[in-house]
Amino acid sequence: AILDVYTDTIEFKNGNREEWDYVAHRKGAAAILPVLPDGRIVLVRQYRNSIERETIEIPAGAKDYIGEPSVECALRELEEETGYRSDNVEYLYTIATTVAFCNEVVEIFLARDLIPSVQKLDENEFINVEAYELDELVSMILKGVIQDGKTVGAILAYKSKYIKS
Repeated sequence: AILDVYTDTIEFKNGNREEWDYVAHRKGAAAILPVLPDGRIVLVRQYRNSIERETIEIPAGAKDYIGEPSVECALRELEEETGYRSDNVEYLYTIATTVAFCNEVVEIFLARDLIPSVQKLDENEFINVEAYELDELVSMILKGVIQDGKTVGAILAYKSKYIKS
């Protein structure tokens, strides 16, 4: 299990107390925005049971152990999910995914100079790898096609930080 779910008692400034559900993400997570030499961005399409539909996301996953360096996790997920590796990786930004009830924080990296490798999916993991132009992805975000928070943030952070119009 990667999560602990429990009830937390909150005491407010006015002295009132209330119980809130709380989800603790045990090991942490990391993600990566892979950019091909031609500028297209590699994303993965997969079914997510929590929302009962396919999503389009950047490669991401939970750390294998507490304290695993986020960049190692991100690079592992890049290769496992997309079949690409990279030796040109830099930190992009960090997102706290659902601050109202969960402590999950995902460090997100940028990968360039992608090197073709081999996809290494788990037995019950079914992922399609797709590449998109940046402007197409921004349009997909604004139309609600891409809704995953870490993916939306990564695409917009990349555009803001690296693309000069």
